[in-house]
Amino acid sequence: MIKAISVQTEPFDTAAEIEKLRADNPAIGAIVTFLGLTRDSNAGQRVASMTLEHYPGMTEKALEKILDEAQTRWELQGIRVVHRIGELKPQDPIVLVAVASAHRGEAFQACEFVIDYLKTRAPFWKKEQTPEGSRWVDARQSDNQAEQRWRRGD
Repeated sequence: MIKAISVQTEPFDTAAEIEKLRADNPAIGAIVTFLGLTRDSNAGQRVASMTLEHYPGMTEKALEKILDEAQTRWELQGIRVVHRIGELKPQDPIVLVAVASAHRGEAFQACEFVIDYLKTRAPFWKKEQTPEGSRWVDARQSDNQAEQRWRRGD
């Protein structure tokens, strides 16, 4: 199974990332992707830019654990996660999650699981630049609720 994680400042090419995931694997019957983009507003305020920070080493380890968990839950052919850090402007891609499987159902579920866990378990911090100044973005209750539905035995 192809499993790849990249935390980077550079923009990424979604089509190229999907092609790397396919890697001429005829067992793949479905690839599901999630592409997260930077918005121009949050909580009713305009956002000029957002800076994402992370804890090198710890971030990749947390992402690896999430992908390992997805792999134990579903029969997957591959997973790629690309997450940007640094300053991003509205409409810039932030994150790509791409999941390959023999069947679409497993690919959809695994993709949703990965992004839900990424939002709550990966150590990224967001600081927005607004007309009123900069502010750190708090975790959203909806992200915590999304993660909760995947928990087993809690």
